[in-house]
Amino acid sequence: MSSKAGAWTARIRVDRPDGPSADRLERALGPEAAREVPRSRARISRPEGTRVEIEVIADDSGALRAAMNTYLGWIALALRADAVAGAAQGSGAP
Repeated sequence: MSSKAGAWTARIRVDRPDGPSADRLERALGPEAAREVPRSRARISRPEGTRVEIEVIADDSGALRAAMNTYLGWIALALRADAVAGAAQGSGAP
């Protein structure tokens, strides 16, 4: 579906177990969404306390695919980092 003629859009929804975890994900992705990228742009929102949504808007299907792959990779990396940090805190590591 498009939000204007010629635009392609997609939305990624990530549900986190609690608000602080959603905050960390939103902060991790925020700088990337603020970047100027040719042929695509992204908006991050928090429609619910534990949900982070990324809406990607692109000029064409190739740009949408590339942006989606990029955001999915960043999300996976952020979630892994959050899990590792949480495990380290739980183990008493400094």
